[in-house]
Amino acid sequence: MNLKNISIILVKPQIGENIGATARVMKNFGLSNLSIVSPKEKWPNRKAMYTSVKAIDIIHNTKVFDNTEQALKKYDIVFATSARIRNINKKIFSLEEAITVIKKSKKKIAILFGPENSGLSNEDLISANYLLKIPSNPKYESLNLSHAVSVVAYSLYVSSLKKIKYENTDKSEIASQKDLFKFYDFLIGNLEKTGFFRPKEKKTFMIKSIKNIFAKQPLTTRELRTLMGIFSSFRKY
Repeated sequence: MNLKNISIILVKPQIGENIGATARVMKNFGLSNLSIVSPKEKWPNRKAMYTSVKAIDIIHNTKVFDNTEQALKKYDIVFATSARIRNINKKIFSLEEAITVIKKSKKKIAILFGPENSGLSNEDLISANYLLKIPSNPKYESLNLSHAVSVVAYSLYVSSLKKIKYENTDKSEIASQKDLFKFYDFLIGNLEKTGFFRPKEKKTFMIKSIKNIFAKQPLTTRELRTLMGIFSSFRKY
């Protein structure tokens, strides 16, 4: 998927801060093409610039149009987002289905988002090839404009990645079983001195439980040293 072929188009946005927040989430998730149709507030907008933070370059490069038709002229495929299913003869895609279509296409794609108070008009929806519905709570489906863009942008970004893999920041070696057994001997020996194992007939079960706690996930040598230090300090106290 080439994210450079995808544009976000905000139709009649009412709040400058939402435009700035939209630019910000776009940059978070690798999108850079933003267009605005007939914004309510004067453009360029200082509120949008302020809330965009380090995505100010997207704000500076934003294209502004008087109407939706002008904004859509250069695109091959247009998705229009809508929370409500309206009586319009259009194929409706879930977000997951839309991502599949977008991923297969090499053409220029636009995704329309409507104004905060009412969403896209029927006329705007008719201008699109497909409708896109973001899954949400049926009892409250209305999303904030920038939030709706962030859900779509995130899904596009994740789908564009071949594989997500994060390197473990803890470089310590995993503790060997030999080191673990030494730790168990140390811990159990000190617990015996404090009279922890009561009643005596439950001692075997309690020891198994203690070992199980520390064996649920691999401990690093650093973590094992820390635990030894903690229990040693208790013993001194």
